[in-house]
Amino acid sequence: MKQIAIAFLLFSISVFAQDRELIPFSKTEFTYIDKAGNEKDIDMTGKDFIFVSVREEESDGRFYAVDRDGTVWLSGGISSGEEIGFTPSGVWRVLYKKRFYTSKKYPEPDGSNNMDYSLFFTPWGHALHKGSINNTSHGCIHVEENNIRRLFAWAGKGVPVLVSRHRYIHFARPDLKRIYLTEKQYRRARHR
Repeated sequence: MKQIAIAFLLFSISVFAQDRELIPFSKTEFTYIDKAGNEKDIDMTGKDFIFVSVREEESDGRFYAVDRDGTVWLSGGISSGEEIGFTPSGVWRVLYKKRFYTSKKYPEPDGSNNMDYSLFFTPWGHALHKGSINNTSHGCIHVEENNIRRLFAWAGKGVPVLVSRHRYIHFARPDLKRIYLTEKQYRRARHR
């Protein structure tokens, strides 16, 4: 029975995770193409959301937290699924949050929590969670601890999670320059 469940899960992931595409056209405007090739325009103006550009060719390998005023206020490196399609593209929502969580399918040998600060966004168990951005995942999105803690505190249930295989940095760059230049000036002032 367990083998049938695993086979069904792998089949579901391969059927539902592939052939979707999300293309950014501005900081808040996107086109979503479903498995059948149908296009839908998505406008996130006035909404909080998380945009993830998975780490693949033609993408950034970063997450971006966008506030409802359209400001990218937090961004950081990520790692994602080791195979194309393991991390599904599309428009999802935070289904639930778990501060401490251990993967049932891929647990740590020592029994420690390996998915802390999880923001689950697909029914198949994909989540943004604390993890090494230098190692690929089994489909989840790894975020460094200092960033995932802030993201976890900010993102509530229902916050949209947009996953793409396209670059987004050119839309976020003006906000990120302003944020990080301000932080650097602030840090320099405190060390004097």
